[in-house]
Amino acid sequence: MNEILFLPAVVMAERIREKKISPVELVDAHLTQIEKLNPMLNAFVHVDANAARRAAQAAEAAVMHAKTRKALGPLHGIPVSVKSSFEVSGMRCESGTRLRTGYVPAQDAPLVARLRAAGAIVLGLTNTPELLMAWETDNLLYGRTNNPWDLECTPGGSSGGEAAAIAAGMSAGGVGSDGGGSIRVPAHFSGICGLKPTPGRIPASGHYPVSAGPFASIGVVGPMARTVADLKILFEVMQGPDIGDTCAAPVPLLWPSDNETRNLRIGYFEDDGHTPVTRETRAAVRIAAEALRSAGFQVEPFQPEGLEQARQLWWKYFVVAGGMLLRPMFEGREADLSPILKQFLEISAADPPLTADTLLNCWIERDLLRARFFAQMQRYPILLCPAAAIPAFRHGERSWQVEGKSVDYLDAWSYTEFFNLLGNPAAVVPVGQSSEGLPVGMQIIGRPWEEEEVLSVAGALESVCDAARIPPIA
Repeated sequence: MNEILFLPAVVMAERIREKKISPVELVDAHLTQIEKLNPMLNAFVHVDANAARRAAQAAEAAVMHAKTRKALGPLHGIPVSVKSSFEVSGMRCESGTRLRTGYVPAQDAPLVARLRAAGAIVLGLTNTPELLMAWETDNLLYGRTNNPWDLECTPGGSSGGEAAAIAAGMSAGGVGSDGGGSIRVPAHFSGICGLKPTPGRIPASGHYPVSAGPFASIGVVGPMARTVADLKILFEVMQGPDIGDTCAAPVPLLWPSDNETRNLRIGYFEDDGHTPVTRETRAAVRIAAEALRSAGFQVEPFQPEGLEQARQLWWKYFVVAGGMLLRPMFEGREADLSPILKQFLEISAADPPLTADTLLNCWIERDLLRARFFAQMQRYPILLCPAAAIPAFRHGERSWQVEGKSVDYLDAWSYTEFFNLLGNPAAVVPVGQSSEGLPVGMQIIGRPWEEEEVLSVAGALESVCDAARIPPIA
């Protein structure tokens, strides 16, 4: 069973088309894994086994009657999971908050509909922190999610349930969202791959909280999986404009050739000069840089200018503005506020609220910074850097000693926050482990709308970095 569960999704799909694996067998294997491991991990908050089995039976019948393999979708019969902040017809879209207890949408979000149209089978929805505003997955509705590499650690947030489910073989791949590292940090913590696309490349329609205002320019939705090949196929299925996403643009899907990929000059940095990283993280950057160099890339040390300004502006967009938007929602319902979100709102309240003038200035500063930053990327269209300052942390921790310096909770993820503010696509690929046996991922960043280049380099890095992919619990 484990062999089936940990195959890449693209291999599962190929074997289904070749009638070597039955969709019913595959779904049953995943449901058995969920039954076995979810009580320990608490990754899924809603599983519809009956609907999944019905879909698997229909998928199997379609295989038997298909006149050609091409008649089947690229994800035909593949069991997937979805973060519980997305609308999935008939399943609870609660985003981890009591304010939405029991909310069940009548229709699928556009990207969920695209996954189904490609043949994917939705097993269920995965846990999040309340309203997604944390890097640890815990809430008053369902409790905390544990990391499959160490149950005393978090798989991250806000797509922590999704990362844990995929890492543990309970799902072949799925969907997360990311406004400050919420796909990439859980991927790094859990030893899987994740892609934060350019805003609008994959539609955020049908996601809650709604992607609007300042959040539309920094928040995105994207695929999560165990391999880069799986990210690629999920990205192909999910990408494309949707009328409900105001950031959308009709960008054609265009994969670079191997030669075009090898000609992308890569600049790498081990730390940002503000937040130190662990020794193993620093070593992983060097290992990844050397691996890409040995694979034929031109890889050079490069310290981009403007990262600290990006961190400060992201703070205003996400932390200050986020607190201003969320705080009124709990007036009169303070007892429904989870400890983690309460902590976030207290951090947010320590800064003065944004005014029309300060928000306008932030907007202008962001655009000017983006122009300067993208000019630097003319020489280095791909950047390589840590995904976070530390590997997965123990539940409840909020500061760490790194290289003799105290690293606070929100600063530890600045390496992902930069690229939400700037709007770059970025992927995370596992490349090593910490001394405690926890995964260490590496972040690959590209220029806006160049997800194909990012994923191509990520695939090259994955092929030369033999990182462990199956956690001990599985």
